[in-house]
Amino acid sequence: MNDYTTRKNTRLKDYDYSGAGYYFITICSKDKQKTFWNASVGARIARPQLSDIGMVVEKAIEHIPHKYSSIKIDKYVIMPNHIHMIFIIDNAHGRAMRAPTISTVINQMKGYVSKQIGHSIWQKLFHDHIIRDEEDYLKIWQYIDDNPQKWNEDRYYTE
Repeated sequence: MNDYTTRKNTRLKDYDYSGAGYYFITICSKDKQKTFWNASVGARIARPQLSDIGMVVEKAIEHIPHKYSSIKIDKYVIMPNHIHMIFIIDNAHGRAMRAPTISTVINQMKGYVSKQIGHSIWQKLFHDHIIRDEEDYLKIWQYIDDNPQKWNEDRYYTE
């Protein structure tokens, strides 16, 4: 018997995470440390001021479609201790023999940020939600849009 904790697999069994589709991704900082915004920002703001680390994260997010031609970041927001993204995989021009999975892309993005700042700031896993229809998409779009103004109501909010 070992004393290691077993992580719950949060991915859908037998789902192809390299297949075409829309995904809502949430990535948290390690221990939900508020490292992506400057410390001086208030709970309710119209436009967050990113910290130096937040700017590295933004650069990494914006670079994803340049590295992977089949991937588009449709919308994202960088919060003090987490990121939300609508992530689109579009295989309209054919699928590469080894299409990247969401996990591969997110792990490479996290690795890039860690290398740039000299240490890891990430929680091990990330949360994904497969966007199933337009109603779901619009609800998530609005949630991402409103998230900075509702930071103190956010489930990841900490004092």
